[in-house]
Amino acid sequence: MTRTDGYLLDNRQAEAAERFEAFATLFDPTTFRHLQALGAGPGWRCWEVGAGGTSVVSWLAKRVGPTGRVLATDIDTFRIAPAGRPPVEVRVHDVGAEDPPGEGFDLVHARLALVHVPDRDRALHSMVKALRPGGRLLVEDADPALQPLLCPDEHGPEQQLANRLRHGFRQLLAHRGADLSYGRRLPRLLREAGLRHVEADAYFPVTSPACAALESATVRQVRDQLVAAGVAGHEDIDRHLANVASGRMDLATAPMISAWGRKV
Repeated sequence: MTRTDGYLLDNRQAEAAERFEAFATLFDPTTFRHLQALGAGPGWRCWEVGAGGTSVVSWLAKRVGPTGRVLATDIDTFRIAPAGRPPVEVRVHDVGAEDPPGEGFDLVHARLALVHVPDRDRALHSMVKALRPGGRLLVEDADPALQPLLCPDEHGPEQQLANRLRHGFRQLLAHRGADLSYGRRLPRLLREAGLRHVEADAYFPVTSPACAALESATVRQVRDQLVAAGVAGHEDIDRHLANVASGRMDLATAPMISAWGRKV
């Protein structure tokens, strides 16, 4: 993810690695399916925006091969630095505040990144500008407001506590400038940016071990902020983490909406 000064989930915190692993498990199959359908292949020049982890970057590197190029950027490249060998270049870059780091890309992709960028409009237009004519843009972002519950089946006190903490977490995100309904607007925004052949779909995990791993890492990462905001006490959070670890709850994530189009 792209990190701003107000970003709640710092990539350098220990829990970040767990979160990226869970994201990869949950969303890589969807992302790779779209990238493959868009034609990513040998010789392509790709820009991975707000890379965060290395799973997508590594997949793209294998697809483009030695004749291609993958530029992986983020404000904090701590987690993606190990992937920085040909054909991958890792570079510090703020997509919402700087000009694109090049033009003529065959593919530009961002996953779970723009929702956290304060100047999302500038970021999106920068990504479009970086494409060659005929180049493809794939933007994938969550829409927490579309499905605000951690436990859609709220049938007991454990689920009620989980949903209360999730509500508080989303309030923290909103206070930091995250747009919790950004995902649903992506198709329109891509069309307004001049892209053609725009399509979109959504993936909504309802329950899986990766959902539980993501929840545990996220709550541990923002524990102090939840307590400081008065959302819950440490005892509540300890009880919730124990409930998650029990494996008896169905934990969902926000739907991830994927939207793609082609530059004229």
